[in-house]
Order: sequence, then structure tokens, then C-alpha cells
Amino acid sequence: MYPNDGFRELGRHECLRLLATAPIGRIVYTRKALPTVVPVNFGLDADGAVLLRTSMASELARAVDGAVVAFGADAADVETHSGWSVVVTGRAETVTDAAEAARLERIGPRSWAPSPEEVFVRIEPELVTGRELVGGRTMYGLNLSA
Repeated sequence: MYPNDGFRELGRHECLRLLATAPIGRIVYTRKALPTVVPVNFGLDADGAVLLRTSMASELARAVDGAVVAFGADAADVETHSGWSVVVTGRAETVTDAAEAARLERIGPRSWAPSPEEVFVRIEPELVTGRELVGGRTMYGLNLSA
């Protein structure tokens, strides 16, 4: 981002605070050597890790276990030309520890498409970036067109 380009870079704490307000995000991973983007509901752990819950037999669970993935969420207001976007990049791991799975069962997200055997996927937040656009303002003035 360039100074005065209309965007404000967000710090890690602010990114995680905003991310916690989003009901849906998108996980980006590799499928057959190509990037794949899947919308998912999610939660955040106390340390900022992104938590997903999915079917143990799902392609998602198999594809992301041990892989570096990106996870993003955003919000936009088309009337005011404002919004934010946050991306978390890190290694995804299927939670296999029974005690940790039990803890996540109490605090983690609930699947919107439940299945008989579910697993939690944890994305460690190695890189957290975000930006905010406020009211369409740029170094060139206020964009009032709609």
C-alpha cells in the first residue's frame, strides 16, 4: 500500500478483532496443483488461530492437513464505499489430540453442515495482514460516484 492510496494498513490485533466479527470466511488451499477457495464458517481461538470444523472424510480436511493455507474474511459497505479485508496465512493441522479436540468441542465453531464424524482444523496465524478502506477517500479526493 502506498501512503494516501485510500487504504489504511491494519495491525495484527485490529485484524484479529475484525476477523472475530465476520460470520463467514474463505480458505485458500491447493487442489490438484491449483488454488481452490472455499467459503466456511469459522471461529478464533484465544491465541488468534483460525478454527474450522468439517467432516473427517471431506476433501478439505485431507487437503489442508499439514499444508500452508490462506484464510480471509472481509466486510464491505457499498453505500459508503468502505470496508475491511483480513488475511491469515499459516500452516493448517487437523486436531488429533483428544484433550484438545474436547476443548474445541466446547468453544469451537459449530458446523453449518454437520456430519457424523467431524474434525477441527487449526490454522496457526503466522502472517496476519489487513487493510481498511474508509469512505472511498484517496490521495485524489473523495470518490462520490456510485
